[in-house]
Amino acid sequence: MFKTLFSRMMAAYLSFAVAVIILLGVVSSTIFKNNYLNNAKNSLSREVDEIALIVHDEYLDSDKRYVAREKILAIVRQFDALLQIRFDDPAIGTRSFYDYQTGSKWKVCVELDIEELVSSASGESTPKGTYYTDLLSGSAGIRTLSIIKPLQGEQGDYGSILLHYDMSDEYSSLSELYFDIFAAALAAVLITAVITFIITKRITKPISHMTDVVNEISRGDFEARVHLTQNDELGILGRSFNDMADKVAGLDRARREFVANVSHELRSPLTSMRGFLEAMEEGVIPPEEHGRYFGVVLDENRRMTAIVNDLLDMARIESGQYKLNRSIFDVGELIVRSLLTFESRIEAAKIRVEADLPDSPVYVDADRDRIDQVMHNLIDNAIKFTDKQNGMIGVSLETDKQTVRISVSNSGEPISGEDIPRLFDRFYKAEKAHTYTGTSGTGLGLSIVKLILDQHGEHISASSANGVTEFSFTLRRTNAPARKA
Repeated sequence: MFKTLFSRMMAAYLSFAVAVIILLGVVSSTIFKNNYLNNAKNSLSREVDEIALIVHDEYLDSDKRYVAREKILAIVRQFDALLQIRFDDPAIGTRSFYDYQTGSKWKVCVELDIEELVSSASGESTPKGTYYTDLLSGSAGIRTLSIIKPLQGEQGDYGSILLHYDMSDEYSSLSELYFDIFAAALAAVLITAVITFIITKRITKPISHMTDVVNEISRGDFEARVHLTQNDELGILGRSFNDMADKVAGLDRARREFVANVSHELRSPLTSMRGFLEAMEEGVIPPEEHGRYFGVVLDENRRMTAIVNDLLDMARIESGQYKLNRSIFDVGELIVRSLLTFESRIEAAKIRVEADLPDSPVYVDADRDRIDQVMHNLIDNAIKFTDKQNGMIGVSLETDKQTVRISVSNSGEPISGEDIPRLFDRFYKAEKAHTYTGTSGTGLGLSIVKLILDQHGEHISASSANGVTEFSFTLRRTNAPARKA
């Protein structure tokens, strides 16, 4: 029944409001009823006290009884009540007083056995007397409030006074009051329902909007965004959702570019190898030249192997399969060893090497194998893009108390400012060519470098000016390892 957040919130808020309104109505009705009854009881108590005083001072005196009787009748007429006075003296007996002109309703009650009615009814005893509700309702057919109080003299009790008051007007007023309270409660419920609907709709509308946007994104529309202007928790959630959507859209674009670039990079050598092999098979390339073209096919195969290996390395790093094996080592020694692995290529290309390394060891806390891979990729990249004539590559190491900065630079054609921010993107090549050349790589080397340094929590930057391109990265410096005994 309540499957949506709106319906559940609406039902919860409205139920709570209705419960509160009903509780207030019941409490207020009870308070008004008790006030009416208490006022009536207080009035009856005062009149009974006055009647008891008249009986004691005047009614017992036969000479004053007529005057006392008129006083008592005046009080009875004022309240339209029935007064019964029971004397213990059999000579006097029980006397009843009521207005004979307007109090015909009391006629049937005069002959009732009051003591029997009182003994069978439950009353409320207070210091002012004992009260009975609806004691005569079965006989007179009206709602009554009765009070009984003993007549006390110097010799003790000599009788009792029983005053019956017609509560019809009070209960009629209470009925009207109950109706007004019910009408007010109903109006309050209707107003509360409208207000609850507006508030609930205002709360759930942004959530519904975000749900629609999520559905649009799930269908492939990565440009869908949440439009919320409020500064509350929902507004913050909407902005966070938009940030997430931007990142998802960026990842989707990167995925598309990655798939397109991988397809292109792998298709190019495959097409080239297939063309050469078909030409040799069909005799277009004479047998005496097969050796030279086999070398070209082998180079393309090596390039495909390098791309696949680099892709596997990137996948392992991103998936967390490459766990850092940190150790403390001399990074200067690692740089020298990396340069020595390229000695033959450097000499063949007649490249000048300028190394600015400190004489004393510089220790860092990092994964030695991964940093060696970083240096290998950066030096290999520098050799590829160095000038063919009077080329130069430089390696420098600078230190401070907590950081080591390593730089690898090369002379050659500068990189434009728009290309520098994208140098570390996958398959991005500044020369804009995706066909294999002598200086072309897989387009993944610098991406792998950045992934490794990101895994270390370090930073790499690139700059190109005045014919020199430089890559610099940082490592955390540490003290020399403790020597083993």
